[in-house]
Formats: sequence, C-alpha cells, structure tokens
Amino acid sequence: MKLSTPAKLFLWTVMGFGLAFIYVPLILVVINSFNTNTSFAWPPTGFTTSWWSKAAVNEGVREAIGRSLFVATIATLIALVLGSLAAAAIARYKFFGRDAISLLFVLPIALPGIVTGIALNNVFTNFLGELTIFTIIVGHATFCIVVVFNNVAARYRRMGSTLEEASMDLGANRVTTFRLVTFPLLRNALIAGGLLAFGLSFDEIIVTTFTAGAGQNTLPIWIFQNLFRPNQAPIVNVVAAALVIISIVPIYLSQRLTQEKSDK
Repeated sequence: MKLSTPAKLFLWTVMGFGLAFIYVPLILVVINSFNTNTSFAWPPTGFTTSWWSKAAVNEGVREAIGRSLFVATIATLIALVLGSLAAAAIARYKFFGRDAISLLFVLPIALPGIVTGIALNNVFTNFLGELTIFTIIVGHATFCIVVVFNNVAARYRRMGSTLEEASMDLGANRVTTFRLVTFPLLRNALIAGGLLAFGLSFDEIIVTTFTAGAGQNTLPIWIFQNLFRPNQAPIVNVVAAALVIISIVPIYLSQRLTQEKSDK
C-alpha cells in the first residue's frame, strides 16, 4: 500500500522525535565529557581532554571496570552453557511439563529487577552468610540465561531437524552431528546471545545493588555513587561517554548476526 505524502511526513516526523528523544541525551553526555566546567552546565564553557586522561588513571574507575568485565564474562559463560542446553532440550524433545519449564526460564527477565534482587539477597544472606562477587555473578546469570535461551531456541525452531536427521541417517552419531551440523547452524545465535548477555550484565545495576558485598562495586554502581559528588561529574561523563561508544560494537555485531539473510 502506497502512503500519501502527508502520511509519510507524519511518520517521518514521529520517527524523528523518537530518535531525538533517545539519542540527543547520549550525544549531550559525550559532549559534556569534553566540557571544562565541572558540573553538567550547558552550553559547554570550553573544550578539554583532561577529564579523559584523569578517568584513565582513576583507581576507582579501573577497579570497577575490571570487576564488571570479570562478572560479565563469567555470567555470560554460565548463560551460554545452561541457556543453550535448556534450549536444546525444550526445542528438540517432548516431555511432561515442557511448556511450564520454558516459562520458568523466561520468567526472570520479565520480573522487576528489584524483586529479583530482593529474593536473591534473602537467599544469599540467609544461606551463604555474606555477599561476595560470586553472588553478583549468580544474580547476573539468572537473566543472562534467558537471553541465550531465547536466541538459541529461536534458531532451533527456524532450522528444524531435517539436517540433523539426515546426518544420523548417513551414519554419524549424535556427537559428530552436533559438531559438524548443529553447532555451525547455532554459532551465530550463540555469539549474538553471548554479546547481549555480556552487555546486560556489564551495565546491570538493580540486581547488583542487592547482591554486591562491601567493596564489590561494579562500574554502574560506581557511576551511581559518584554522579553527584563534587568534582566527579566530569569523570562520570567520560566513563558514560566511553560506554556509549564501546557499546555500539557488540550491539551492531549482535544485530548483524541475528539478522535473517535475504533470499538471493
């Protein structure tokens, strides 16, 4: 159906307002990271790169980034193993309670983060006695598994089981079939799910607030704690701007990997 000129203009205007609402604040953060003013003053009073060099040597920032990278990496590896195994079981086998189990896997990402955080905090403090970096990893893995599970399960549904059955009919066992047929078909879904899980874990703050012990602050917690401290706003702006720029790469790769190839 061909749209009229007024309809096209209206849709372009709405889309423009939507994109501006999302991206203009991000652009302002990047610009403010070069602002000579120590507050969020606008317009910028001058241009400087000194905040970037100060942020690079800031011990708190470096420790928080290292901890976030460690937590996100371990949580993503856990999610890749458990999420892919769960997706394979639910997509390839029929058993009693399969739909209920599928719902239980997806439920953690639908629950409010504060509910998940409180629940995990109660379990960890009552049965483990204290909160550590291990409790942060477990908390992040609960919702990272969902991302991997959804990506891999969707890929299983799209590719069907014909190729796997043909491989076994030709004499290959299950291990060989998985290595030569199934895994290559799942590779992009696993990479995309891993990238999304890593991104979610790296910038998660609500669940982390309830599962992090003393001195175990991740980067989002550090940003929140230093956002309104005197003379810390420029460094916070730098960290936020760097995250915006760096986040483009995994998001772009994930989008490309999950994109359906057009028929030639």
